[in-house]
Amino acid sequence: MIGRQGAAARRRAAGLLGGGCGLLLLSGCAAVDLPLAAVGLGPDGVPYALVRPCGDDGYQGPHLDGRARGAGDGPATTGWDARAEGLHGDARFPLFAPPGDWHARHRGKQELQPRHTYVLGFGHYVTGDSYNGVVEFTSEQIGRLRPGQVRADGRPMSRHAFERLAEDFC
Repeated sequence: MIGRQGAAARRRAAGLLGGGCGLLLLSGCAAVDLPLAAVGLGPDGVPYALVRPCGDDGYQGPHLDGRARGAGDGPATTGWDARAEGLHGDARFPLFAPPGDWHARHRGKQELQPRHTYVLGFGHYVTGDSYNGVVEFTSEQIGRLRPGQVRADGRPMSRHAFERLAEDFC
């Protein structure tokens, strides 16, 4: 009887250990979200996007998704997405007018909507070194930015502070 209990305990321990190792392996493969994207207001009041991949890293899938607050994971009702791949370098552009060579597909109104939450992002996917550049914001948060400020990493900051932040994360 003791032999059966010992074997069962060893199987439970091995199962727990195997499950824990599996979780570690899976989490090591997931892309991490980094504050490598920001939004701001230009002197003309037009919102703009900043995309800052690490160094010469290529990126893909830039997008802007806007959803009415409370809509959960429902479909984005405003914004755009681009299937462009092999993109390189920093980018600054009007929030609702991504570079033409991205061939963005637009949806809904192309302006900030009240009571909407937005996510601007892009991805760099390489085995063992994958990340997403992401910023989440609302139209109200953008409207409260002072001249020279951007929103990144969940808070307003100077553009210079954003550039340092992005560099530190890379």
